[in-house]
Amino acid sequence: MPIELAKTIALIDHHCHGITSKDLDYVNFQKFISESYRPPPEGTSDFQKPVGLAVRRFCAPVLDLEKGVSGEDYVRRRQELGPDEVNRRLMRACGLSHLLIDTGHRASIILDVPAMAEVTAVPAREVVRIEALAEEIMRAGVSADAFPNVFADTLRKRSRNAVGLKTIVAYRTTFAIDYSPPSHEAVSQAAGQWMRRAEVSGKWRLDDATIIRHLLWTAGEVCRERRFPLQSHVGVGDADILMHACDPTHFTPFIAAMDEWDVPITLLHCFPFMREACWLSEVFRNLYYDVGFTLNFAAPQSEVILAEALEMGKFSKMLYSSDAFGLPELYYLGAFLFRRSISRVLDRWIAEDFCSPQDADEIVSLIASENARRIYPI
Repeated sequence: MPIELAKTIALIDHHCHGITSKDLDYVNFQKFISESYRPPPEGTSDFQKPVGLAVRRFCAPVLDLEKGVSGEDYVRRRQELGPDEVNRRLMRACGLSHLLIDTGHRASIILDVPAMAEVTAVPAREVVRIEALAEEIMRAGVSADAFPNVFADTLRKRSRNAVGLKTIVAYRTTFAIDYSPPSHEAVSQAAGQWMRRAEVSGKWRLDDATIIRHLLWTAGEVCRERRFPLQSHVGVGDADILMHACDPTHFTPFIAAMDEWDVPITLLHCFPFMREACWLSEVFRNLYYDVGFTLNFAAPQSEVILAEALEMGKFSKMLYSSDAFGLPELYYLGAFLFRRSISRVLDRWIAEDFCSPQDADEIVSLIASENARRIYPI
C-alpha cells in the first residue's frame, strides 16, 4: 500500500525559506503562523485556526508534550528547550533529503542556507528571488541607464551556485500585465522613476510592471542558460495580494514563451487556483506546480486540497514543498500533512480500483522527489 512508502520516502522540499534562531514568546510565535500584518482581534489567538490546531496536535509530541496542549503551554515548552533544540528536533523529524531555499524574503531575521543545512543535516541550495536582487542593486546606487545591464550581470553572478530563480510578479503587479519584452530605454526610464520615488519615500519596494517584465525575461534567459526552473508565486499570500488577478492563467503568455525556450516554470502554493494549475500542467510541457503552504494552513482539510490538486494534474508535474518560513513547525507539518494526505487519497484510489499499489508508489515517488530531481540541478 502507498501509505508505507509515503511514511518513509525522503522528500525534496523544492520551495522553502530559512527559520528563526530567536527565542519566541507567545505573541511573536503567532506572527509566524499568520499572513496578516496585524495581530488577531482582542480576545482571540492565531492558534484558533487550522494551522494552530495542527501545531498543537502534531508538533507537540516532538517536543515531549501531549497532543492538544494549549498554545500557551506549547510556546512555554519551546522556550524551555530553546530555539536550537526545537529547530533540530523538528527539522530532523521531517524526513527531508534536500532543501531548495528562497533567500529573498526577510533574510536578516532567519538562518541562511549553510545554517539551514547544518540544522537539518541535509543538503540545502539557494533559489534567487529576482525582485529582491533588483531592489538590492538599486539601493546600492546604480544609475537608471545602467540598471538593465547591471541587473543581468549581477543575476548571472549571484545565481552561479543556485538551483533556480523565483519571481513574485503576482504579488507586485498581479499576473494581469503585458508580457512583451521591454526595450532598454523603457526599463531605464522606469528605473529612473522608481529611483526618484524611493528617494522621496525611503521605500525601495519594486512594483513597476516595465521593470518586472525586464526581470522576467532576463531570468528566463539565465534559466535557459543554466537549465534550471523559474519559480512563481501564485494566489494565497498577505494583504498585498489582489487575489482575482493572481490567477495563473493570466501568466499564460509568459509560460508559453518559456515553453518555447524549454525553461521549467514552477507555480507555488496555487490556492485557490489548484484547478487552473492542473490545467496549465496538462497543456504546457514546461509547467509544474505544488500546493506548498496550503496543506499547512488547511490542516484537517489538507487531504481535500491534495485531492483537488490531483484531479486533472499530471503526476509527473506536481512537486512537494512546505513553503515553510520562520518556524520549523511549518516544515514538520508540511511533510507530515503531505505524507498523511497523499496516503489517504491514494488508498481511496486503490480501494475504488482506479490504480494498483504499484501505480500509487510511482505517484508518491514522482511528487516526493523524482520530479524535482528531473528539473533542478541537485
